[in-house]
Amino acid sequence: MKVLSKNRLAEAFDRISNDAALFVPLQRNNQSGYYDWKSFDQERDQLQLEALNTYLSPKEVLFPQTERMYSFHSQGSEVEILASFADAQPRVIFGLRACDLAAISALDDVFLTLGYEDSFYRARRDNVTLLARACYQPGPYCFCSSMGVDPVAAPGADVLIHDCGEIYAWESQTPQGEALTNQMAGLLEDKEVAFPALQPFSRIAPYSGVAAKLKNMFDHPLWEELSSTCQNCGICTYLCPSCYCFDIQVKNFGEEGYRFRCYDSCMYGEYSLMAGGHNPRPTGMERFRNRFLHKLQFFQERYGKPLCTGCGRCIVACPAGINITEIISKIQEVDDHAG
Repeated sequence: MKVLSKNRLAEAFDRISNDAALFVPLQRNNQSGYYDWKSFDQERDQLQLEALNTYLSPKEVLFPQTERMYSFHSQGSEVEILASFADAQPRVIFGLRACDLAAISALDDVFLTLGYEDSFYRARRDNVTLLARACYQPGPYCFCSSMGVDPVAAPGADVLIHDCGEIYAWESQTPQGEALTNQMAGLLEDKEVAFPALQPFSRIAPYSGVAAKLKNMFDHPLWEELSSTCQNCGICTYLCPSCYCFDIQVKNFGEEGYRFRCYDSCMYGEYSLMAGGHNPRPTGMERFRNRFLHKLQFFQERYGKPLCTGCGRCIVACPAGINITEIISKIQEVDDHAG
């Protein structure tokens, strides 16, 4: 098997970043996320390949928080599109976990399937190479296996690496992965390795059957109880690797300007506010319910899998201590035959 010595990792990163924008997991001051390797500052940054998930997910690489769409010139009722900003720059994401890879698969479903294709997402997605790292030691907030994700497999990755002490075992899985492997000529060696054993999860979410059960729970009083402490701050939606709500805005400079999109949140009242002032989800409880129905029922019905991938970020960050695994458990406890 091909292996990469950890003491040659920086050399590998430098080589990859010669031909593509390389995003790696870094701790940067008080924040962690996937940042361009060329921005690495030894005084400020620390590589996070040995740690669990970064606070910010690699979603930003494919679906940026703020993204210009096109520029225009307007004169009266006439509008001319000047330029589209679809970004096809080659990119490599190095070291993402299986839960984040599953989230990218969900974004693919949303932006590229069922008769709808987002050209901006397509441009980035077609030009990215995904290098995933197997996860053998789940953290205290991890529950990806409960949501159908195998933490040590990455069927959607171009390359899968396994941490084997002083080396990374390197498995190419696609033609793109082979191209990246060939680029590493002279850095990769052939060696027999033994993979670590997968350690047990300490957190379980009993998701099986929940989507079907929720079909009959839209008006259930449980939603009032579950949402009672929610502040509708939206941090769960901004940190979630699979949330994709966005708003489209315009910036004008006289007769010229550009449109851009930016993250939005279904937890905000303005998100569902309609022209004329009507809001189908006017209260925090209704917005809370919509979020979890989307995660656990609606997406499952439309795409055949839950929108939650078990990364645990929302549990870590929620200021009110709301825990999606506990919500799933409480849904399971509801008596379907009551009354």
